[in-house]
Amino acid sequence: MWFNRRLRLTAPEISTFQWISIIMCTLLAGGGVFWVAAEPMAHFSSPPPLFGGEAGTIDAAYNALAQSFMHWGFLAWAILGSLTGIVYMYLHYEKGLPLKPRTLLYPVFGNRVMTGPFGAIVDTCCVLAVVAGTVGPIGFLGLQVSFGLEKLFGIQNSYSTQLFILVALIVIYTLSAVSGVAKGIQFMSRMNVVLAVALMAFILLFGPTAFIIDGYIQGFGLYLDNFIPMATFRGDPGWLNWWIVFFWGWFLGYGPLMAMFVARISRGRTIREMIILVSVVAPIITCFWFTIVGGSGLAFELDNPGVISEPFTGFNLPAALLAITEQLPMGFIVSVLFLILTTIFVATTGDSMTYAVSMVMTGTDHPKSSIRIFWGIVMGAMAAILISIGSGGISALQSFIVITAVPVSLVLLPSLWTAPQIAKKMADDQGL
Repeated sequence: MWFNRRLRLTAPEISTFQWISIIMCTLLAGGGVFWVAAEPMAHFSSPPPLFGGEAGTIDAAYNALAQSFMHWGFLAWAILGSLTGIVYMYLHYEKGLPLKPRTLLYPVFGNRVMTGPFGAIVDTCCVLAVVAGTVGPIGFLGLQVSFGLEKLFGIQNSYSTQLFILVALIVIYTLSAVSGVAKGIQFMSRMNVVLAVALMAFILLFGPTAFIIDGYIQGFGLYLDNFIPMATFRGDPGWLNWWIVFFWGWFLGYGPLMAMFVARISRGRTIREMIILVSVVAPIITCFWFTIVGGSGLAFELDNPGVISEPFTGFNLPAALLAITEQLPMGFIVSVLFLILTTIFVATTGDSMTYAVSMVMTGTDHPKSSIRIFWGIVMGAMAAILISIGSGGISALQSFIVITAVPVSLVLLPSLWTAPQIAKKMADDQGL
């Protein structure tokens, strides 16, 4: 009996809402809150070279949204969980292979990659890449919340404040990871989605509603129309290195372990459910989320030039979000809620990736609590060290993320042809 028939006969471990919540929060990650305000404004102030044109115009706003969609839309989600997730689901639950990155290379190398130094090197490269990718949002959170506390409550924006925030975050996501998928991770993701949807609805109703709707339609149309040119653009190496190479290097580094986690929580789901959610619905929702928050910032800037761009001067990423929320009705309350949302987003990513790294270390679906605690503390400690270095540490982190993604991209490559074959078997057996 094929794996996919067994998969379908197995009742899902978690409800559909919880499944969607965990996937959206984990894959969108803290970067989806930290960059959601800053990136559209960056492209608005300095138009991407593919589009060019004058900065600060309505056309520049639509182009900025389209470029943001390119970075966080269909290609990002394809890298993070669809094809590789299918491979893991089949090889782990049918063939009994461990949930480790080396398993992705089994269709090519067979048992040679499952034992010996080659497989160990593969696992090590992927763990390093995901640790680097997770440390980024954790560090960004310390900067974002510390800036917000000073702006809203007058608490000094110092390294001590940032360190306190990181320690609190480590405790939250480590306890969540220790409690497991069925408890802490589900609870955090559910809270995250409920708060995010509430804030989206509030901004849509009481913010620049007309621009949000128009910007989403126009930006998404530009995104689809220029999809191939944007994806293959090579005209400005400096710009590419700062944006596309960094983001896609980040996502590639996450790829194997993120897909492992998706496979872990998707048992009992059909191949159709998984592909529709991860490859279609999630990117569309992500683009709308960017329009709600980042698009609102563009609308406020168009109506009152300088209201967002001046706080953002010098690429002050933490300032962009609060500059936007302060323009909304009940701006203080909304700003506080966004800081809470950012914290929960990062905590959700932290607990999921702590769980995934622990699975790699043990090769089981239920790693020991001690292993989860160890990796949770390690990632938080690395973020604290990088923040203490200052801007040089963040630059070093960006370079580290891109470098570690190079070998990981080779690990992901075979899934381009093995996953469609497996997906066809699964679909045929499920009568789809």
